[in-house]
Amino acid sequence: IRDRYQRRVHGAWCEGKTGVPIIDASMRYLNETGLMHNRLRMIVASFLTKNLFLPWSWGEKYFALKLLDYEASSNIGSWQWGASTGADSVPYFRVFNPYTQSAKFDKEGLFIKSVLKELCDVEPKLFHKENGVQSNLFLEYPNTIVNIKQS
Repeated sequence: IRDRYQRRVHGAWCEGKTGVPIIDASMRYLNETGLMHNRLRMIVASFLTKNLFLPWSWGEKYFALKLLDYEASSNIGSWQWGASTGADSVPYFRVFNPYTQSAKFDKEGLFIKSVLKELCDVEPKLFHKENGVQSNLFLEYPNTIVNIKQS
């Protein structure tokens, strides 16, 4: 059961179908362009390792396949940093809440809306609340795959 769960949530993360707008926009943008801003890399790494409880190496391998600017030592070191493992492990405060991060760095939802076209008419404040987007029954958008507050 655990292996099936891990494969399912990893697949949702890779495809940008987690139900968390900033995560989904970041991953879909990576898949479409091969690029990702450093802040977004930290947010999706934290989500994968701290919220989904998946091994950092899974994210590192996926980034190795997708990033145009991939460089092994930098990528591996960044994933270990994000997962709070290795030489610089600080597990308790290196957790990036994706909703707080999107409110702080994409308040108006410009990045999210530019990538997630299905959310172009959604009020940006809903991007920054857990299950905020899912409160609109008329949207075709995935349910969240993890409860951030409980993870």
